[in-house]
Amino acid sequence: MYPVSNSRLSPVIEGTTAVEIASGLYWYLKYWCGAHVSWDKTGGVQIASIPKPGSLPLVKDDGVMIQRPVPWNYYQNVVTSSYSYVWWDWERWEKEIDWMALHGVNLPLAFVGQEAIWQKVFMDFNISKDDLNDFFGGPAFLAWARMGNLHGWGGPLTQNWLDQQLALQKRILSRMLELGMTPVLPSFSGNIPAALKKISPSANITKLGNWNSVDAKCRWSCTYLLDPSDPLFVEIGEAFIRRQVKEYGDVTDIYNCDTFNENSPPTNDPTYISLLGASVYKAMSKGDKDAVWLMQGWLFSSDSAYWKPPQMKALLHSVPFGKMIVLDLYADVKPIWKNSSHFYGTPYVWCMLHNFGGNIEMYGILDVISSGPVDARVSKNSTMVGVGMCMEGIEQNPVVYELMSEMAFQSEKVQLLEWLKSYSHRRYGKAIHQVEAAWEILYHTIYNCTDVIEDHNTDFIVKFPDWDPSNTSSPLPQAHLWYSTQKVIKALRLLNLMLEIILLEALHIVGSTLFILCYILMIQNTWYDLVDLTRQVLSKLANQVYLDAVTAFRQKDLKALNLHSKKFIQLLKNIDILLASDDNFLLGTWHKSANKLAKNPHELKLVRKDILIGILLS
Repeated sequence: MYPVSNSRLSPVIEGTTAVEIASGLYWYLKYWCGAHVSWDKTGGVQIASIPKPGSLPLVKDDGVMIQRPVPWNYYQNVVTSSYSYVWWDWERWEKEIDWMALHGVNLPLAFVGQEAIWQKVFMDFNISKDDLNDFFGGPAFLAWARMGNLHGWGGPLTQNWLDQQLALQKRILSRMLELGMTPVLPSFSGNIPAALKKISPSANITKLGNWNSVDAKCRWSCTYLLDPSDPLFVEIGEAFIRRQVKEYGDVTDIYNCDTFNENSPPTNDPTYISLLGASVYKAMSKGDKDAVWLMQGWLFSSDSAYWKPPQMKALLHSVPFGKMIVLDLYADVKPIWKNSSHFYGTPYVWCMLHNFGGNIEMYGILDVISSGPVDARVSKNSTMVGVGMCMEGIEQNPVVYELMSEMAFQSEKVQLLEWLKSYSHRRYGKAIHQVEAAWEILYHTIYNCTDVIEDHNTDFIVKFPDWDPSNTSSPLPQAHLWYSTQKVIKALRLLNLMLEIILLEALHIVGSTLFILCYILMIQNTWYDLVDLTRQVLSKLANQVYLDAVTAFRQKDLKALNLHSKKFIQLLKNIDILLASDDNFLLGTWHKSANKLAKNPHELKLVRKDILIGILLS
């Protein structure tokens, strides 16, 4: 909650925490000063429209009161750490935390540095550093090692890396706490090093199956899971929570655990599931008596054949009421709250997943985002306690995240056409009717995907060739397309007109250094959007050219095959040239961030290897 009012002819923003004040400041800058704050990679800030100190606009009458309709605004996904944050230093993290505060986030995931904690905990259970080298994933693959999908892949981690990440986590937590956020720390999910099976042969340990490895070999997958019903589970889980408290202090009572994420229990007996859930919570609560279990609800969507109402109720009711919060992770497309009587009474957070795999395709469902959280909150027997952004990768589709972050403060559905007009004015620093028309088109096309397909970006230029042309009976491969490409091309032409208008105006005021700077700041957002939308248009065009080439091959039309193949290759080159015009699309920017974290030649070799592997597997 934050009131915005006036005092001695200056605006005054108040709030109960620093997050409330920061988000109140941004609300004022947006709706009274026409400013815009995005990630640096998606255009950065537009503050040229903010008047000079002493000339700031006043709010009317007694001011306004902006209040959260639900207490929590959650942020991150357990895999965002690998898709987006992996090579970040403190400078970049500080920017992100400030971005969170401006956008009202008060419940962020804080997963950095946990391997250093696990090293200390597991060594207390007689597991050696060598054993842990085959357990921890490399820097770019920590998310999947933490979930028990793989082990050792991309590693081993150096001691310096472990210590460095732990120190970084302490700074992250300190900044989050300064701003009044409640960080969410990790807890024990049962994922263990293989060595524990030898050290504790009587423990109930299961070797899991292959996870996406070549030829189904277990060298890097087939990890080990300690059953939550085993007494050792509670012992390790308690030790991990206590070690975090020792390292960080009493910074939170909320802990994430996803024991059953894409990993079903061995039986569907509700009694057994209830015992498992109780054991998971017992491990948390023995380490922190006030612990609250935050669980991703992805399992109820990805494995819906297993999680029927009896199984869901058994898990959700296995802990004391109020001690579990569920993230309805994919509520923007496949909401679980609707078919579970609002998670059978368990508090939950309405989340937008939106992004898979950190891909940068332009995509969204603005209508659902602007109304879904409101529908869930006001519906009968609602147990909704928050909204959340659970994207797998950030720094893409800024309009989607600007709208979703506002839903933390919207008690009614947003009128999108008016909101998009205001958004375009703020993003580009002024009202331009061609831009308003372009965004209305984008709203009805790119940002109106209703086909309930997970958007992984299946455009042919970014995927491995996986179609066998010799199999003439196989269907043609299909890329994801949910809108009229001709309408989007029209939107692109309208945005191009905006750039011409801005540049022409700049020519008339070229004598003013201040105005030149202001126009450069406006052009950053403009240029990013133009490059991104052009990339999208060319990628969809390349899809059709590719299919034309495949059809020509099947028809044994060598001339047409040669023509369409050359067109496809030329489109690849054109897209490459286009993206080279903006640093935010360059691999080198990412590479530079990774190299900065390496403190010696061995670490430099490690991070470069992880970068190359990550690119090949993306």
